Amino acid sequence: MAEKKPQTFANHARVDPLFHFFLVPIFALSTVAAIVLFLMRPSLHSGWHFVLIAAGTVAIFKIRLYALRVQDRVIRLEERLRLTSLLPEPLRSRIPELTEDQLIGLRFASDAEVPKLAERALLEKLSRADIKKAIQTWRPDYWRV
Repeated sequence: MAEKKPQTFANHARVDPLFHFFLVPIFALSTVAAIVLFLMRPSLHSGWHFVLIAAGTVAIFKIRLYALRVQDRVIRLEERLRLTSLLPEPLRSRIPELTEDQLIGLRFASDAEVPKLAERALLEKLSRADIKKAIQTWRPDYWRV
C-alpha cells in the first residue's frame, strides 16, 4: 500500500516502474540488438542469441500476464461475494450474468452505489470503462498488481 493519494477514474491505472521503465525497455532493446546482430553477422551463435533474448522477452510478458489473470480471478471471486451481501434478492440471482470485465469495474464502486450500478451494468451491458466512469464515490484499490 505504497500510495495514499485518493484514486479516481483518471488516476487509478498503475505503473510498475521496474517492469515498465526497466525490464520492458531492456528486453525490447536487447531484442532489436539481437536481430541487428543476426542480420549483420548471421551465425549459429547470433541466431541462438536472438532465440534466447526472444524467449526472455516472451517470458517477462507471460509472467506479468499470469499475475494479472490471477488478480482478475481473485477480483471476480471477491466481487461475487461482495455483491451477494449488498444486492437485493432480485438482483442477487443475476450475479452470474455479470461478465468478468463488469465485476472488475464494479470493484471500485462504493457499497452504497453498487446495487444501482450493478443493475445498470446488467441492463445496459456496460463495459468495464463505462462502469468506472459512472462511479460517483470511488472505492480505492491500492493492492493491484
